[in-house]
Amino acid sequence: MPAKDIFLDTVKNALIKEGWTITDDPLYLDYGGVDMYVDLGAEKLIAAEKDQEKIAVEIKSFNRPSLISEFHGALGQFLNYRLVLEDIEPERKVYLAISEDVYEAFFTLVFTQKAVEKYQIKLIIYDINQEVIKQWKN
Repeated sequence: MPAKDIFLDTVKNALIKEGWTITDDPLYLDYGGVDMYVDLGAEKLIAAEKDQEKIAVEIKSFNRPSLISEFHGALGQFLNYRLVLEDIEPERKVYLAISEDVYEAFFTLVFTQKAVEKYQIKLIIYDINQEVIKQWKN
């Protein structure tokens, strides 16, 4: 079992405030002989469609000295989870959750924006202190 991110409860509380139900903590994926754990799995009823929206959320604090190294790890996890979920649970979308501070300091750089666009990384940007989602970027 992997270590939990320091902001796991913050993101979990923020999702619950938006009406999401946490279904998995962590979301376990077993695929092709490899075990993986996404930090959270959640569902939300889409009232207009009477259907469930499902997401998997990988939370990254980016609290290490090298932001680019942490980004490399986060990108690899994001792409691996998306690859697996496309086969076993294609209705579930993968998101990378980052704090508003990290978004402003690192994800607004030209390089990072290019990578987010190129790899179609879905982002959840949250406020650490208020435990709320500030933006969803698809």
